[in-house]
Amino acid sequence: MPSINIPIPELQIDFSFALGQIRSLYLQDALYKTVEDIDLAELDRELSAYVPQVGLKTLAKHGLRGELVFPVPCLLKANPYLLGYYRLLLGFSQKEFYTTKFGVSGFKSMEVKGILTKKNYNALPDLCRGLIGSAIALVDGVGIDRVSKDILDDLTLLTVGPQLRGGANVKKGVAGIVDVFQAIHDIIEHAATSSSASKIEIENAAGRRVLIEFAPDPDIVIREEFSKGKHRNIIAIEVKGGTDFSNIHNRVGEAEKSHQKARAAGYVECWTVVNVDRIDMDMARRESPSTNTFYRLSALKLADGDEYQDFKDRVISLTGIRNG
Repeated sequence: MPSINIPIPELQIDFSFALGQIRSLYLQDALYKTVEDIDLAELDRELSAYVPQVGLKTLAKHGLRGELVFPVPCLLKANPYLLGYYRLLLGFSQKEFYTTKFGVSGFKSMEVKGILTKKNYNALPDLCRGLIGSAIALVDGVGIDRVSKDILDDLTLLTVGPQLRGGANVKKGVAGIVDVFQAIHDIIEHAATSSSASKIEIENAAGRRVLIEFAPDPDIVIREEFSKGKHRNIIAIEVKGGTDFSNIHNRVGEAEKSHQKARAAGYVECWTVVNVDRIDMDMARRESPSTNTFYRLSALKLADGDEYQDFKDRVISLTGIRNG
């Protein structure tokens, strides 16, 4: 009888962490977060103006709001990344969706970079109408008795699966983010009140709630809640997981763009983690002057040495927790 030797499911393990970030960027979690931050009256007005009443009533029968299926301009203005949510919900791959055939090739920067150009801003009404027409067919096809929050979430996940399997570079990037997130978790674990694959909550020495979360841009953020719904933005971390030394200039430049946004959002510290050990730090500081501190991923994974100790000390100091 041959010996049974089933390998470790490394791909699924990576996917489990990748999904944490994807949920905060493209799936229902991202949609709900955006809805919390916009004018609900404006959202309702646009839903009534853009979506046929029968479509809204079909969802309402199941206690579902219209934006769960139907995009409107105010949502995509507030969070351009959400175009990815509606694409995934409709079941189209990026390669299939962003084509001249569909007429939406120019909108890809919304999903990929969260950028809304003036041209795309002006074209949002037409984009939303096109998506809504397809979404109405989706609801009709699924059937009024089967429409639910869970089945809609399942449909987006069915589209995400092949996307993850096809993205080797994305996998490297996500793995790097997960490694940094795990390094932070190991440092603050003793102060954690709850944790999941994409978020850790801790209580600092002042008794305040501190959140460590995956984010769309930058990759990891640390925020302190000083009153209900109000936060102090503490640390923004951009992780560049690629190992190609020849491309390090571009990756540091991308980190700079992310940190400029973080600075504008009020983050006190901006850190960049790179997966290239031979990086020229003088070059890196010139390419990303907004970065307070650079760290090498290898040092954080090793969890030892001066570089790791500096990372650990800064995390403990800036979050305000006691050293465990």
